[in-house]
Amino acid sequence: MISAARILGTILLLQLAACATVPQPVVQEETPPPVIPEPAVLPPPPPPPDKTELRISIASVGDMMIGTDYPDNHLPDDDGVSFLAAVAPALRSADITFGNLEGVLVDGGEPGKKCSNPKACYLFRSPTRYAAHYRAAGFDVMSLANNHARDFGEEGRTSSMDALAAHHMASSGREGTYGIIKRNGLSVAFLSFAVTKNSNMMLDYEFAFSWIASFDKQHDIVVVSFHGGAEGADVTHIPFAEEEYYGEPRGDVVWFARGAVDAGADLVIGHGPHVVRGMERYKDRLIAYSLGNFATYYGISVAGIKGIAPILTTTLDGNGAFVEGSIVSTIQLRPAGPSIDAKRRALNLIRGLSSEDFGTTGLAFLADGRLLPAAREPVQPHILVPLQN
Repeated sequence: MISAARILGTILLLQLAACATVPQPVVQEETPPPVIPEPAVLPPPPPPPDKTELRISIASVGDMMIGTDYPDNHLPDDDGVSFLAAVAPALRSADITFGNLEGVLVDGGEPGKKCSNPKACYLFRSPTRYAAHYRAAGFDVMSLANNHARDFGEEGRTSSMDALAAHHMASSGREGTYGIIKRNGLSVAFLSFAVTKNSNMMLDYEFAFSWIASFDKQHDIVVVSFHGGAEGADVTHIPFAEEEYYGEPRGDVVWFARGAVDAGADLVIGHGPHVVRGMERYKDRLIAYSLGNFATYYGISVAGIKGIAPILTTTLDGNGAFVEGSIVSTIQLRPAGPSIDAKRRALNLIRGLSSEDFGTTGLAFLADGRLLPAAREPVQPHILVPLQN
């Protein structure tokens, strides 16, 4: 028999187990709100690097065409090898060297345009191997924006671009094209304009200025060249108006050049008249309105002042401001190529034209060819006057 004590113990154990299974109330502690960190205070961005102490030198020349084989063979006797030899040291002395290539670099092919007026129209075709001569002389970039760049159609201009690129030279001229060269820690953009079909159009001033401004935002230095203005020995003076040649509009070169500087250009180089014109320093930027015929073996007259041209070297700071420059005068006496002119006729002619056309130019032309900044009276705004039909 089970004892009473044992029964009592069992009852107590059951009661304790029952008490243990009774759920106890859960006390929830209030969760504190998350701690949101204060936004980090970022340091201000570093200021853009000061490039005023940087320097870059750019040598520029005007029209070049060192021989044509169309329609007859008018190539130099040594195939152009030594045509630029006398001036090569001056060309190579700059960080970057620029020139305007008249005609095309193409092997064979038929002209892409017809000459309705032989007195105003020539066709120039040099072999593609001549690109090596320009490179050996020191050239880094060429303008293909002129009335002869399409003598053999756009195919001819494409051939020129390819021949230059094969010898590590940049180019600009065809619509939408530009050259970029990096030197001395600076990015330099070259934009070439002309008044001719399919080129970066000089006469569309509004577009040209907006395009220049877009490059100014992306590059340290913007160099603008233009093939504009009338042609001939009697157009050395700038008319401060729209020009034309054989009925073709050739632009208002002062309106274009100053507008280019206003838009962001740091150096403006003109060519096209086949004679030199004056220079000015506008808003601390150098404008050369025409550098004349520099190296033209055939077809383009080099008689008298048409054979006088400078090698213009311009030194800019890293922001594009004019620091100093120099003019090396050259002369062409056919059949030789350009040679150094001891009489400094180009310097003297440019100095006189600059003074006569602009009064004070912002430049000091020293007897040894150096150009230095000089004081200038305020520049009066130039008004664009359209051609009268």
